[in-house]
Amino acid sequence: MENRSELYVWLDEYSVSHQNPTNIMIHKICVPTIAFTVLGFLWSIPLPKFIRQNFGNLFSHFIPMLVMGPVLAFYFRLSTKMAVTMLMIILSALALLAKMEQKRIQIFRVSLMIFVLAWIGQFIGHSIEGKKPSFFEDLQFLAVGPLWTLASAFRVLNIEY
Repeated sequence: MENRSELYVWLDEYSVSHQNPTNIMIHKICVPTIAFTVLGFLWSIPLPKFIRQNFGNLFSHFIPMLVMGPVLAFYFRLSTKMAVTMLMIILSALALLAKMEQKRIQIFRVSLMIFVLAWIGQFIGHSIEGKKPSFFEDLQFLAVGPLWTLASAFRVLNIEY
């Protein structure tokens, strides 16, 4: 059984510092963008030589999934439906990163530029809102932000979460 009450507590608490319509719109753009760039950073971490030599490409981009595992476990604890959706989004993002790598795009460099711009957007949004970012209180809000954005999409599509 899903722990809906805990999910709603997290989403409601996150919403406290996201009331201004401009800030909300900025977050709906910047939060997924930042999440993608974090995957890009993780994708860019080279595996140790020992692993590359012994396992080849089998674990070539294992680090993003290793790091996302606990985040997905947190999501599954809150809502199976949202966690499965986030897993599909993450896998799609990783597929896009693989395509970017095939095209020899410098993923780390591109991720860094977009990451900085998106965080500037986030802080502009919070300046407009007049409240500090939620993660200043609890770092778990860095994982809640993408769920908050997804919850908004679920509401628009009339999907219960």
